[in-house]
Amino acid sequence: MSQSSTATSTYTVVDIGNVVRRVKADLVMIADSTGAWTAAKAEDYAHDIEVLAKAGYLAWVDVTLFSDGTEVKAVRFDVNTEAGSLSTSRPGGVLWPRVSGARLRMVLRYTDTYTSAAREAMQGKLKISWVTSNDDTSHSSLTSSGARDYVSNAYGMQRKDWAA
Repeated sequence: MSQSSTATSTYTVVDIGNVVRRVKADLVMIADSTGAWTAAKAEDYAHDIEVLAKAGYLAWVDVTLFSDGTEVKAVRFDVNTEAGSLSTSRPGGVLWPRVSGARLRMVLRYTDTYTSAAREAMQGKLKISWVTSNDDTSHSSLTSSGARDYVSNAYGMQRKDWAA
């Protein structure tokens, strides 16, 4: 007698919400420690991240701290829809510094399914007026400084950090 089984990992919008709450906690901590965003602004960004993620339109989120135009610190949250084998981490970590001329930049990468029609349908649901960006998000002037995973069932965001 032989048996076989197939395991599939799934997730729901509740799982996406659980993961985005961890990302939101990071964004609020980044805003607070740098003073470059208000907590309300960080929450607006988190709102849009959640709306786009739940619709399947989000590939990654990149946040960079600049001091007088020079990259100081960065973090990227890569969406992983097959994250069931990863272990979840707690949000937080090292506080970001307060620097002169502080500016935080957020860049989102969308999935290929985020078409013109999808953008139009999302307009009334987003709090931020997103614009096209060609900014370099490679963080080549920074050094990789850690990682953590935020996971709920098979949905996750893998956080990568860079610092000067």
